[in-house]
Amino acid sequence: MEAAFMNEGSTVDKGENARLSSLLGAISIADMVKTTLGPKGMDKILQRVSAADQSISITNDGATILNAVHLDNAAAKILVDIAKVQDGEVGDGTTSVAVLCGELLREAETLVFAQRVHPQTICAGWRLARREARACLEGMTMDHKDDPVAFREDLLQIARTTLSSKLLTHEKEHFATLAVDAVLRLQGSGNLDYIQIIKIPGGRLSDSYLEAGFLLRKMPGVGQPTKIKNAKILLANTSMDTDKIKIWGSRVKVDALSKVAEIEEAEKDKMRRKCQKIVDHGINCFVNRQLIYNLPEQIFAENGVMAIEHADFDGIERLAAVTGGEVASTFDHPELVRLGRCDAIDDIMIGEDSLMRFSGCAGGEACSVVLRGASHHVLDEAERSLHDALCVLTRTVTETRTVHGGGCTETAMAAAVDTAAAQTPGKRALAMGAFACALRRLPEIVADNGGYDSAELVTELRAAHASGRGTSGLDMYQGKVGCMEELGVRESFRSKLMVLLSASEAAEMILRVDEIIKSAPRQRGEQGY
Repeated sequence: MEAAFMNEGSTVDKGENARLSSLLGAISIADMVKTTLGPKGMDKILQRVSAADQSISITNDGATILNAVHLDNAAAKILVDIAKVQDGEVGDGTTSVAVLCGELLREAETLVFAQRVHPQTICAGWRLARREARACLEGMTMDHKDDPVAFREDLLQIARTTLSSKLLTHEKEHFATLAVDAVLRLQGSGNLDYIQIIKIPGGRLSDSYLEAGFLLRKMPGVGQPTKIKNAKILLANTSMDTDKIKIWGSRVKVDALSKVAEIEEAEKDKMRRKCQKIVDHGINCFVNRQLIYNLPEQIFAENGVMAIEHADFDGIERLAAVTGGEVASTFDHPELVRLGRCDAIDDIMIGEDSLMRFSGCAGGEACSVVLRGASHHVLDEAERSLHDALCVLTRTVTETRTVHGGGCTETAMAAAVDTAAAQTPGKRALAMGAFACALRRLPEIVADNGGYDSAELVTELRAAHASGRGTSGLDMYQGKVGCMEELGVRESFRSKLMVLLSASEAAEMILRVDEIIKSAPRQRGEQGY
């Protein structure tokens, strides 16, 4: 019927075909990333196949994997979107949210096609189950924001738990302390721009360290000071190369070479006046976004000013934030320019690289994390792992409640949903039971990825919760059920809540689809142009 009014090339899938296509697409994407879940999860190699770029990366980060996959299925793209939102909102739980959504849809497939339950009925049951699961999750939270020592220990445990499923798991004590120290320096601002991550190949991962202050991978000009105390910094984005003649689209005719020399001298005089205006700001350090050519470099050296050229845009913006200055482009009114300040600037060597260190910045929360590693692939994955930990820690500083990990909360939420389902009449109870089964699948997958008997461990875990041991979870290093409080396995409440809400809402959206319309692009000739 639609073919009568739709463009050629457009297709429509209806009813069970559309629903089955959506479910299978989302489930297949969830199955692709579920082997990376948990502390014993496996890694994926992502290889680009374009002629210009055949680089590879090795990762087990769910958002990174899903971002690299080009998809044609609309429902699968929804899973990619929720993983991106989880990564941007919390930083951790990107794999969990995709896997939970896939398991919910797997249970829904059975209900829809085997038991003929209407999707709207399933969605209604899921909403009831989500409400019960959220209430149970909120009842399991702990909050130590009034005790700085206990709260720091909570942050350390969250960082260790987050890093235990990453490349940094064997150095998680070192990196957990490093991440917590960096986040606590922010004093609750949550601005990760103040934490700079610098990757320098060489050495071991354990050689990575936290540098208080700011590091810039540039060096001052020839003959200029390399160490400064009580620095006054002018940050600029201005052209410093006008000592060369640049008259585009024009032709200059002269009758003698002396006239050319006069033009060049006029350009140099203009640059000298500009440099003098910069020096008159009373500075001893000048950092420019653009290049600084020989003549201005010489002028700054004669005036004892350290000049650093070609600082990348991110670097100079971050430097402005941490030193309390602002980026200027004109210099006629020094009283309107806010200078950056720091206690000292000096040059340091890390491996074979020379860097400038800005210590004692006006923004005291600034710091730099120097990552060392055997190769660029290791450094890239270490950066992703550390970034996830930093993100979840900054969110925890804002939302200070925490919960136990190791499948503890999923088992408790599933038990609460099962109890509510037993008291719910009608087919909505079937949907609530399916919701509980999907929650229990998460610890099962974590156990499977560790090579353990998931059926044995999950039944033991359910029995432990039923007997009143509410802090029980999976000890993935011993292959048994253990106390998460004693093992220090802790996660952010906000991360867990976002996984629960995002996965269930996305699954509900996909399940409600009964028609997929693929429209062909409009041809230019049809519009007369």
